[in-house]
Amino acid sequence: MQTRSWISLAFAAAFASGAHAGTLVITVTGVSEAKGEIGCSLFREPTGFPMDNSAARVQWLPAQGAGTVCRFNDVPEGSYAVAVAHDLNGNRRVDTNFFGIPTEAWGVSNNVRPSLRPPRFEEAVFKLPGGSAETALDIRVAR
Repeated sequence: MQTRSWISLAFAAAFASGAHAGTLVITVTGVSEAKGEIGCSLFREPTGFPMDNSAARVQWLPAQGAGTVCRFNDVPEGSYAVAVAHDLNGNRRVDTNFFGIPTEAWGVSNNVRPSLRPPRFEEAVFKLPGGSAETALDIRVAR
């Protein structure tokens, strides 16, 4: 009987961990040229958003002029924000000028673009529902 309980518990835990994970598909548009890389950073919390992706899940893919697609699998249900960058010089970050203004194209979820400050996590946040369905976001990059 005890072995049966452990097997049931293990099955329930495995099912519960996968039951609320989904796939997030991000299509990055507005890419000026098929040169460099597109970086997609998935943030679960405001820490580092949008420029410091050390606390984020990150993907770097070759830039495609027609749109680059980042795909994050097994993303737990919850609230997230995404930051994207078009890195032209290979340093895998958004370069800025002396005043801190980006010199490479960037974008965030909800396509928030404040004019005099970086976007806030709360402005870019979206909900990822549970289940195995895909959630799609279109993010436009610009300078």
